[in-house]
Amino acid sequence: MIDLQRASLLAYLSEHLHVPASDFQIKPFKGGFSNLTFGIEAQGKKWVLRRPPLGKKISKAHDMVREFRILEGLQRAGYQKIPRPILCCEDEGIWDAPFFIMEHVEGPILRNKMPEGLDLAPSFFQKLSAHSLDVLIELHQLELEKSGLGLLGKPEGFVSRQVHGWAERYEKAMTEEILDMNHLADWLKQHMPKEEQVGFIHNDFKYDNLVLNSFENPEIKAVLDWEMATVGDPLMDLGTVLAYWAEAQDPEILKMFNLSYTEGNFTRQQVIDYYAQHSPLKVDNIHFYYTFGLFKVGVIAQQIYQRHVQGFAPDPRFAALIHVVKACGKLAVQSILTHRI
Repeated sequence: MIDLQRASLLAYLSEHLHVPASDFQIKPFKGGFSNLTFGIEAQGKKWVLRRPPLGKKISKAHDMVREFRILEGLQRAGYQKIPRPILCCEDEGIWDAPFFIMEHVEGPILRNKMPEGLDLAPSFFQKLSAHSLDVLIELHQLELEKSGLGLLGKPEGFVSRQVHGWAERYEKAMTEEILDMNHLADWLKQHMPKEEQVGFIHNDFKYDNLVLNSFENPEIKAVLDWEMATVGDPLMDLGTVLAYWAEAQDPEILKMFNLSYTEGNFTRQQVIDYYAQHSPLKVDNIHFYYTFGLFKVGVIAQQIYQRHVQGFAPDPRFAALIHVVKACGKLAVQSILTHRI
């Protein structure tokens, strides 16, 4: 249980945001499976606070200082679809872990179900599909050297490190044997592309990480959750997008991450075609990247499920994540066998 009224936290916020400690209201945002996000309000102003989850640290995905530096680098690169970074606290004595403060961007966020009381038209989702991919393609073409973004990753051998790294994470997080996931890990190691492309990548790009202009205008105001962003092959990013891009006929358990399965959304093949038409990058070997994306989503679900089993993540939603792991493995193996995305 996180104490939102901890005196040291309120004193820190008061000193740096120039508001009396007694005026702050801090509330957790619902949703999300990884880092914790809180809304802060005081004297008519709003901010957002990000901190790691409770329990053991899994990877650099929970490095708050790094995520703050990413937002700063994106600012320097001229990428405007981000919340403005404001303050980073590296002193774990303030709130048990590093955290940072960023701008609150007003606008709706689409979760995995249709917003209550709204019936968004197919034309809305068609525009949203295109707008979201435009934002992703722009990100993949950012300048890396002057902005400092290039220092946040090592593009040489990126695909190999990702494949072997996620395979190792899966082995460490296993709670039961899932043959499809084991087979997938082996297949990915044997089918890595020989050539790689370089760009800045988000690594967790889906609708619920996008702040929209409104439910009447699905333009993108900001992209959130940069915790896994790095420099590497942009097609690995596209593969993750495709893995999250559920379609109507997909297993129901895989529709929990993205509202891409409703009428009007692009199909996965249309996503690939749109990206190929609007990006200078070649997508010839996209099948590999899609299956890798499914494997990665499965591993992330397995890691969170393991933390749930160990008692570090008591949220009841996490108990169902083992079924996500199995569904990802099965869908990827079917894709390998049928050569369909």
